[in-house]
Amino acid sequence: MAKHWFSFGVQFIFAIIGYVAAFEIDSKNNHHGWDFAHATFYGDINGGETMQGACGYGNLFDQGYGLQTTALSTALFNNGASCGACYEILCINSPQWCIPAGKIRVTATNFCPPDYSKTQDIWCNPPQKHFDLSLPMFLKIAKYEAGIVPVVYRRVMCGKKGGIKFEINGNPFWMLVLVYNVGGVGDVTKVKIKGSMSSNWVQMGRNWGQNWQTFEMLIGQSLSFQVETSDGQIVQSNNVAPQTWQFGQTCEGRNFN
Repeated sequence: MAKHWFSFGVQFIFAIIGYVAAFEIDSKNNHHGWDFAHATFYGDINGGETMQGACGYGNLFDQGYGLQTTALSTALFNNGASCGACYEILCINSPQWCIPAGKIRVTATNFCPPDYSKTQDIWCNPPQKHFDLSLPMFLKIAKYEAGIVPVVYRRVMCGKKGGIKFEINGNPFWMLVLVYNVGGVGDVTKVKIKGSMSSNWVQMGRNWGQNWQTFEMLIGQSLSFQVETSDGQIVQSNNVAPQTWQFGQTCEGRNFN
């Protein structure tokens, strides 16, 4: 009888643990921003094919993103507005392939394009929510042989080192600024610029990804920037580019806490 009750007690305890774990995921999904998606990988173990991409970033190692990156499907990419957003991802419902306790945090740096010519394996086609991870990140949550796994994900704050970077490109009549290494929620929705010869802030337009443009003539002026993210937070960096700035130069401003 004692053995029977011991066995029942152990089963009961494991049942409770399983229920709590399932409730945690469900409650996070319903109340704390968790949602369901799938994840695959692209590139090699060293990050080949993950550099550059549809967000406008360049060498992801030099820019502070490294291999902790993902490409987003159409449903998540939002025409480039989601570039720079950070996600926490957990493999679920696939015990054969999921790495126990495997959980990662990645930054959106690329786009996983849809393929409308296919009728199967259309993971990046709308309305699918899908993460195409760098291979090292995929291997932290699932086995290589899985190829694709179900996941839950949620938006998280981006922990970035140093300030926001502004890479200034273009020509005397047109300026294109790549904004990267953004903390806070990460995804930039508005950028304003101001030359030292004016007191007016000029709204820049999104060209593509996190490249922002203006046709203002600003050569010979020190430059200030205002950056706003999707949560409405704004950070202002005054005179971060000196009067002697040159095209191709990168300057560093303040970041979100």
